[in-house]
Amino acid sequence: MTLVMIATMVLCFAFTVSVAVSIGLAAILGIQASNANMLISAKEMFTSINKFPLAAIPFFILAGNLMETGGISRRLVEFAKSLVGGVQGGLPMSCVLTCMIFAAVSGSSVATTFAIGAILIPALIRHGYPTSYAAALQATSAELGVVIPPSIPMILYGVSAEVSIGELFIAGFGPGILISLALMLFVWVYCRAKGWGRSDGDGRMPLGRATRQAGWALLMPVIILGGIYGGIFTPTEASAVAVFYALIVGMVIYREIRVQALFAILRKSALSSAVIMFIIANAGLFAFLITRAGVPDAIGRWLEAVLQSPALFLLGINAALFVIGMFIETSAAIIVLAPILAPVAVHFGIDPVHFGLIMVVNLALGMITPPFGVNLFAACTVARIPLDRIVRHLLPFVCVILACLLLITYMPWISLGLRDLVYAK
Repeated sequence: MTLVMIATMVLCFAFTVSVAVSIGLAAILGIQASNANMLISAKEMFTSINKFPLAAIPFFILAGNLMETGGISRRLVEFAKSLVGGVQGGLPMSCVLTCMIFAAVSGSSVATTFAIGAILIPALIRHGYPTSYAAALQATSAELGVVIPPSIPMILYGVSAEVSIGELFIAGFGPGILISLALMLFVWVYCRAKGWGRSDGDGRMPLGRATRQAGWALLMPVIILGGIYGGIFTPTEASAVAVFYALIVGMVIYREIRVQALFAILRKSALSSAVIMFIIANAGLFAFLITRAGVPDAIGRWLEAVLQSPALFLLGINAALFVIGMFIETSAAIIVLAPILAPVAVHFGIDPVHFGLIMVVNLALGMITPPFGVNLFAACTVARIPLDRIVRHLLPFVCVILACLLLITYMPWISLGLRDLVYAK
C-alpha cells in the first residue's frame, strides 16, 4: 500500500497535478491496494478538518483581505517608511518592516505578498530599483507572514502534532524578529554597495503624522496578540476578532470598504480557504494511511540508526525539508510530515515546539524557491514579470534565510526563550 501511494504521488507531481489531488488520489489508490473499505476515505477526510483550531484559517484569510481592501496595509506602509525610509535603502527596509507588522494579523504569506506588494513593488520601481529585485524582496519579506504569529502553518502543525498553538505562536516571535532584522541589515548593506536608494526619503511622512494616520491599523495586532496572551480569547477566537476589527476599521473609520465590495472579498476568502481545507482533508487521509501502515515507526527507527545524535538528526531533517518544500505546498507538507517527524524529534530530546518552528521556517523557504514557490508567483504577478527574471536577485535572500534557519535550529533559546518566560510554572 505504501509503495502504491508514494509512487502515485510522485508520478502525479511529475505530471504537475495539483498537490491536493495528487495526495488524495494516492490515498484512494492506497485504500484499493490494501482492500480496505472505501468509507474510510470519507470518514478520515471529514475527521481531518473537523477540528476547532482550523476555524482560524478562513477567518485569518478574510481578515487579511479586509486589511488589504480597507486601507490598513497602505497606512502600515507609510508608517514603516516614516521609521526607516529616510536612510539609503530605506524603502526595501520598509518593505520588510511592513510585512512584519502585517504578518502579525494576516497569518498568510500570499495575502501579505499581494496586500503589501501592490503598494511597495511599484514604489520600489519608481525609486530606481530593478523590477526583479523588487519582486524578489517582496516575495522573501512576505515569508514573515507564516513565521510571525498568528500563522496558519503553525496552527496546522499544532493540530497535526498535538502541540499547544499558543506556545507555538509565542515561540514564533524570536525567529520572526531574527529573520526580519537579518533581512533589513542585508538590504541596507546591499543597497549601499549597489548605490541604490539614495532618494528613498523623498515623499516620506513625518513620524508623528504617519503614526496618527496608522493608529487604528497599529492597534490591530496589539488587540489580537494581547488578547491571546492575556487569556481573553483563544487563537481561534482571535481570528474572528481580527475579522470584526478589520471590518469596522475599513468600513466605519477609514471608510474604504464599500458594501458592494464585501461580496468580492468574501468570495476571494472562501476560495482561498476551500483550497487549504481541501489540501488538509486529503493530506489527513494520506497521513492516516501512512501511520496505519507503520511508516512513522519505521522511519523513526531508521533515523535513530543512521542519525545517532540530535545535531545530525536536525541537519538531516533540515536538508530533507528544504528539498521537500521546493515541490510540496507548505500546509500539505506539514500535515503529512508533522505526525511522522515530531515523535522522532521528541525521542532525540528536541522540544516539539522548537521542532515546529524549525519545520515552519524551513518549509516556508519553499514559498520562495522554484519551481513551486507560491510567493514567487504572487510577486511576479504583481510586478508583471516572468519567474525566471527573479531568480538572480532571489538567491542572496535565500542564503540569508538559511543562515537564520541554522541559528534557529542550533540555538533553541531563540524560539523557546520567550515561551519559557511566559509559560513558566
